[in-house]
Amino acid sequence: MEQKNNIPTVYDPQAVEAKWYAFWEENNLFHAKTDPNKQPFSIVIPPPNVTGQLHMGHALDNTLQDILIRFKRLQGYDTLWMPGTDHAGIATQIKVEEMLAQDGKTRYDLGRETFIDRVWDWKAQYGSRIINQLKRLGASCDWQRERFTMDEGCSKAVREVFVSLYEQGLIYQGNRITNWCPRCNTALSDIEVEHEEQPGNLYHVRYPVEGADGEYVTVATTRPETILGDSGVAVHPEDARYKHLLGKYLVLPLVGRRLPIVADEYVDPSFGTGAVKVTPAHDPNDFDMGLRHKLPEIVVINPDGTMAADTGKYAGIDRYECRKALVDDLKAQGYLVKIDEHNHAVGHCQRCSTIVEPLVSKQWFVKMEPLAKPAIEAVTSGNIQFVPERFTKTYTNWLENIRDWCISRQIWWGHRIPAWYCGCGEVTVSRDDITACPKCGGSVEQDPDVLDTWFSSALWPFSTMGWPENTAELKQFYPTSVLVTGYDIIFFWVARMIMMGLKFQEDIPFRHVFIHGLVRDSQGRKMSKSLGNGIDPLDVIDKYGADTLRFMLVTGNTPGNDMRFYWERVESSRNFANKIWNASRFVLMNLEGFDPAFVPDAKAFTLADKWILSRYNQTVADVTRNLERFELGEAARMVYEFIWDEFCDWYIELAKGRLYNKEDAESRKVAQYVLSYILGNTLTLLHPFMPFITEAIWQSLPHQGLSIMTNSWPVEDTKLSYPQDEQLMGILMEVIKAVRNMRAEVNVPPGKKSEVILKIAAAELKTRLEANSDYIRILAAAEPVTILAIDAATPENAMTAVANGVEIYLPLKGLIDVEKETARLNKEMVSLDKELSRIAGKLDNPAFTAKAPAEVIEKEKIKQTEYLEKQAAIKERLAYLAQL
Repeated sequence: MEQKNNIPTVYDPQAVEAKWYAFWEENNLFHAKTDPNKQPFSIVIPPPNVTGQLHMGHALDNTLQDILIRFKRLQGYDTLWMPGTDHAGIATQIKVEEMLAQDGKTRYDLGRETFIDRVWDWKAQYGSRIINQLKRLGASCDWQRERFTMDEGCSKAVREVFVSLYEQGLIYQGNRITNWCPRCNTALSDIEVEHEEQPGNLYHVRYPVEGADGEYVTVATTRPETILGDSGVAVHPEDARYKHLLGKYLVLPLVGRRLPIVADEYVDPSFGTGAVKVTPAHDPNDFDMGLRHKLPEIVVINPDGTMAADTGKYAGIDRYECRKALVDDLKAQGYLVKIDEHNHAVGHCQRCSTIVEPLVSKQWFVKMEPLAKPAIEAVTSGNIQFVPERFTKTYTNWLENIRDWCISRQIWWGHRIPAWYCGCGEVTVSRDDITACPKCGGSVEQDPDVLDTWFSSALWPFSTMGWPENTAELKQFYPTSVLVTGYDIIFFWVARMIMMGLKFQEDIPFRHVFIHGLVRDSQGRKMSKSLGNGIDPLDVIDKYGADTLRFMLVTGNTPGNDMRFYWERVESSRNFANKIWNASRFVLMNLEGFDPAFVPDAKAFTLADKWILSRYNQTVADVTRNLERFELGEAARMVYEFIWDEFCDWYIELAKGRLYNKEDAESRKVAQYVLSYILGNTLTLLHPFMPFITEAIWQSLPHQGLSIMTNSWPVEDTKLSYPQDEQLMGILMEVIKAVRNMRAEVNVPPGKKSEVILKIAAAELKTRLEANSDYIRILAAAEPVTILAIDAATPENAMTAVANGVEIYLPLKGLIDVEKETARLNKEMVSLDKELSRIAGKLDNPAFTAKAPAEVIEKEKIKQTEYLEKQAAIKERLAYLAQL
């Protein structure tokens, strides 16, 4: 059992945090033992992009995970927090291409193999940046098990899953419409497209009816450049305006192509003109209509966003330049009816913000419906529970309407698709690389595309644990216990992990999905580079320390809800850290001569001892219950209130007299025991939230073991429950606060003693308060304290208050300088009169009330009410003083 008895005068988070994180790593305290005799608790980290750096969302997400993992570690679980990073295919490739561009080169100048080597070099140089930043946050991941989505083990898992799904007919290749990014030059899945509402136009264009001079059908479109790819026009089958035209043809303006008029229930007859141009190669809904009506797919926009070669005069120009030129031509030839302003959602590439172009191309897809059904059942049955539960509906709604997943990407960095093509037409998908066609023996060429980054991420809960090998980690830690993530990637990641876990492990990947919100700025806006409102968590750590940032992020945080970042809350958390440090320093300085082996008999405990032990015991129960329910913000609040309000502000003050009384050694030893016991165990309760400061203080307290991390989580103990003593102490505290407030109201100097008289109806309570009246004397500067029965005469010329059925009197005679206090109050009354006259002048002035904003007038009225109340209180006080 060690004890140092002191800590530095001032808390220096930088020195403390660097020292103790190194200590934890040197002593291997984050490493999971894979002990089958222990109950497991595991979390896989949402792998940050290897290109990334810590932002406030990461800080929140990883703080919540660290709180849970440290809590369960202290409870004695075999805990694994699996760390790792994602190769971030498109984002990483863009980074390296930007570096090449500085030298005037492209990836094509290097060739595929050399370019991939260059990306690996970049990863070696910069890839550990975010991991080191997570360490500064205090993340207690099992760094010895750190994984990367493109390491050898994860890559083997990716290939096994791809080939297995292909063999089962769940992966296929086909010409389908996908979202295409002209900047990244690759296909994207639906959820990699961010839709933003922006102003645009709705162009109304006449399409002549074939063989009917002067008859037109007007269609409305937001993208006139795609008119060149129209292969039909659709109307609702019940739309009476167009029934006579069904089966006939229109003539495409500027082009002359014959367009069949088809009936389709997809068409909304109330939107626009009720007639919809069908461009199957450039709109996903049109693509589906085109399949239903066997309409040709005419590609008129190139992958780079320019117009295709067969678009005549528009060939080679940018799609938006084409829009302007084509509208001018429609207008010139009399086809343009009108242009309306029209706001609509426009899809942007999530990576580079370029407006995406729906294009038909040959891609690889995963059939989602067979995978989605069991994934829905896993959640609706309760096997997987979302916290909060409302996100269950978000999840199931998306899966019930899911489209097949486009998994091929036209980039070089990533898991290359394990498919080989031969000139004989054979396509071979293989777990192992091949060099010759198994059908004809001819040479083969591997598919140049790579897999969507989210394909490998979907395997994360089991690929990180060694699958497809049957490892000890997989046996011990899968399914994982909880996934902590933001609501913005439920579709990207959560749903896909559930589908893949059920498919390849025949079990759920996690039991709970703990959803948190976004960290927004103080105005409620999303943090972004464009707004310039982002706050770097490392700047906060540099100035205030990681513990302060962590505690600020968790307090006031409720599952699933966004939170706002306020610097005032950061400073409040910093003040809390300083409060803990100073209180701990006081305790340590007063443990001189204390025997850590000493355990007092319960009979030796004072009322204050029993009260703080009982309050601590209840705090243990409440904090544990809230952590188990993922109410981490509520748990943090309870620890905060116990430490600040009860332990620091009350118990330490109550114990000081016994600590300083060297003549009563036994009472001093008991006070030392209670202070040491409460502080040590409360630090353990606080440790998951503020790991650094708690370790630093705990190491200086009497303790056993290497680290607070190897300590045991406190448990509720009925022997520490003293409900009657809690109640009595609560009454005493209310009395003390009432006396302090009354003294403050009449400006009694802090050092001056004041008589206090209490009147109590209940005889038993009167007896117990008499036995403990010293607390009132010490903490309320009361001398003497007189306790009377309720029917005793009421003291004259005394301020009065009532607390918990106790009448409290503060006699004023001789307590204050009546003349001085009267002068002060009269001066304050003059100031109030001036303010009230000023406000009345404003409110009675029609020119002010007519022009001033309503909120300004309301503020003046509120001030007027407040000043009138103060004025009435001062008059009452002056009347009191006049009687003394």
